[in-house]
Amino acid sequence: MSSHKPDYDHLLRTNIERVFGERDAAKRDKVIAEIYTAEPVLLEPTDIVQGRDNISKTVDKLLEQFGPDFAFMPVGQANGHHGLAHLAWHAGPKNGPVVVTGVDVAEIVDGRIARLWVLLDPPV
Repeated sequence: MSSHKPDYDHLLRTNIERVFGERDAAKRDKVIAEIYTAEPVLLEPTDIVQGRDNISKTVDKLLEQFGPDFAFMPVGQANGHHGLAHLAWHAGPKNGPVVVTGVDVAEIVDGRIARLWVLLDPPV
């Protein structure tokens, strides 16, 4: 086992800001290649998405569904150890109210995201 501790905050924050926040697919795909393993899995409440390309397509659909002013924002810092990390986030129109909150939980393998669970908070 490597003694190198991954930068959990960087990985999960980059995922929120530059994957789920990136509308340009080519830019997003480059970041996905940097921070995800070769065969990552995204586990959403209603779907399981396998592979980098399919994750990018899922983000495309999500951003298209919510419109051009919708943004995901990290809340606080990611915390993790022994290959498991989490980061809270909220989302909504850039200058509007928060419409959804949640937590990303990631399994980190060799410094990259191998599996990412998107956990949505219940509506208030």
